[in-house]
Amino acid sequence: MSIDPGTNLYFESSGPSGGNSIVFLHGGGLAGWMWREQVKAFQGEYYVLVPDLPEQGHNTNNNSGPYTTESAANKIAAFINNQAHGGKAHVVGLSEGAQVLVALLSKHAEVLDHAVVSSAILRPMWATKLSGSMVGWSYRWFMAPFKNSDWWIRLNMKGQTGLSEEYFSDFKESFQTTTEASLVHMMESAMAYRMPAGMEKVNVPTLVVCGKKEYKEMKESVRDLAAALPNSRAALISLGKGASLAKEHGWAFTAPMLFNAAVKAWIEDQPLPTELLSFS
Repeated sequence: MSIDPGTNLYFESSGPSGGNSIVFLHGGGLAGWMWREQVKAFQGEYYVLVPDLPEQGHNTNNNSGPYTTESAANKIAAFINNQAHGGKAHVVGLSEGAQVLVALLSKHAEVLDHAVVSSAILRPMWATKLSGSMVGWSYRWFMAPFKNSDWWIRLNMKGQTGLSEEYFSDFKESFQTTTEASLVHMMESAMAYRMPAGMEKVNVPTLVVCGKKEYKEMKESVRDLAAALPNSRAALISLGKGASLAKEHGWAFTAPMLFNAAVKAWIEDQPLPTELLSFS
């Protein structure tokens, strides 16, 4: 684990430092540890950079916050300039990390080679009705009293993310280190984020995806973003009848072989796996 001196963000790196760089941006409330299968798959050919987003993971108690989508994008752009080979990288984002990637496309397209945006919500949905005070209330009632309850933490992990048991110790650490302020900042920013203006001017090759079982607003966000970006493709992921919304949302760790194949194909300008469905 290292700290980027320009942004004060914790990150991990692996692979040949002189090669093409790929950056993975994690989902909300998690950290860079969620990308372990991607690190294994890509570190042989790429310089893999996995930062923790501001106010999350190892950045929870440093001066990297308060978190907003736009400020996170600014920090990640500076991080890429500082750490990626040639100051440019392929960037992959999931959920909250995908929102940060949308902001990167809008504000800092010059640091991006290819982009994979997985489940970036850009439309209002039920959670947008929650105020910061309500988020804080939920933290005080449903997180703070249970920081040492493995049963409760495991229930949250499996119900909300689809993560398997092998990730429990990492998820537990993220659960325990999340503060009320960091959760409020993260949720308020994620719920308020919308499609940036000027995306029609961005020519970065961008794959925009989400799960077939995700909320209607998420699929509409995929359609909106792909329509706005001139050099993009929209796709749906289907993991079969038994798959939950959470498992399709978190396909980076619930279906890592498919996820990795899709990312590799996209950033190398090859045909996508046939399991990715056309977005009608």
